[in-house]
Amino acid sequence: MKMTFRWYGEDDPVTLEKIRQIPGMRGIVTAIYDIPVGEAWPLERILKLKKTVEDAGMELSVIESVPVHEDIKMGCGDRDRYIENYCTTLRNLAAAGVDCVCYNFMPVFDWTRSDLAFNLPDGSNALMYDEATVLKMDPVAGELSLPGWDASYTKDGMKALLDAYKSVSEEDLWNNLKYFLDRVIKVAEEVKVKMAIHPDDPPWSIFGLPRIITNKANIERFLKLYDSPYNGLTLCSGSLGVAPNNDVADLVRTFADRIHFAHIRNIKITGDKCFEEAAHLSSAGSLDIYDIVKAYCEKGFDGYVRPDHGRMIWGESGKPGYGLFDRALGAAYLNGLFEAAEKELKK
Repeated sequence: MKMTFRWYGEDDPVTLEKIRQIPGMRGIVTAIYDIPVGEAWPLERILKLKKTVEDAGMELSVIESVPVHEDIKMGCGDRDRYIENYCTTLRNLAAAGVDCVCYNFMPVFDWTRSDLAFNLPDGSNALMYDEATVLKMDPVAGELSLPGWDASYTKDGMKALLDAYKSVSEEDLWNNLKYFLDRVIKVAEEVKVKMAIHPDDPPWSIFGLPRIITNKANIERFLKLYDSPYNGLTLCSGSLGVAPNNDVADLVRTFADRIHFAHIRNIKITGDKCFEEAAHLSSAGSLDIYDIVKAYCEKGFDGYVRPDHGRMIWGESGKPGYGLFDRALGAAYLNGLFEAAEKELKK
């Protein structure tokens, strides 16, 4: 496997120089964040980003994410133009040597939490989700604002978007995803870029919006929409693992040959559709991280891995979920588990 670390660009307080000091860390996961969703990424901008990473002694490993425009998800408006722009971006990324792109197909909202700094008993704080709290929030009024969301919508724009989605069913979303894949994966095959869809986070409907990359059956359905090694997964243990019916290690063993990117983190389930994010250590949460890592090793996984969301510890502040210290601890822990599991399997 190839250990990587997410970096949010020049404005990220977690610098490339700091990331490089994590043992075994050479791969960077990042994106170009100031290009409007739906517009093509110019090759020169991608090459500039690559040079910045390489000048710091690192490698540009995965692009997370190339966002999918809402017109594509709804199957309306300028979706064909946006899909063509997406294909142009893939060609440009391939020309720069990028071979893996993470993306998602979640309507309107990316990952969703009700608290960005929930206080844990050990004095750290972490992201947390409480279903009752989220259902009381009004996204139109701006009561929800999380890192990674498209913040360009006005109040009226958000209302119009949510109203438009009222006519989009789960089956419509499936059909629109297939329409997207039928056009994009052909290009991905041509330029040899592995597309890796991220599961919905959390893996259930919020605000009445459909979500479909949520469980084993739906992942099987997704992979059959376009049966190609270039149509694959970002398997995120923390996203899928908050639903008790999702056995993450089993998902790894089932879909290993289509997993291109692994997000490995722990969560602690605290109630029905309620959870808090935890340290990566298995005993800190509800997931058996060792069994998940062992599953990857059993299947000979050689793709990209990154520690995912971390707590804020030791007085650190910054982008919620994306501080340096706890994610660095997570990377060290995962490196140790992979080494142990690989040596155990060789006995």
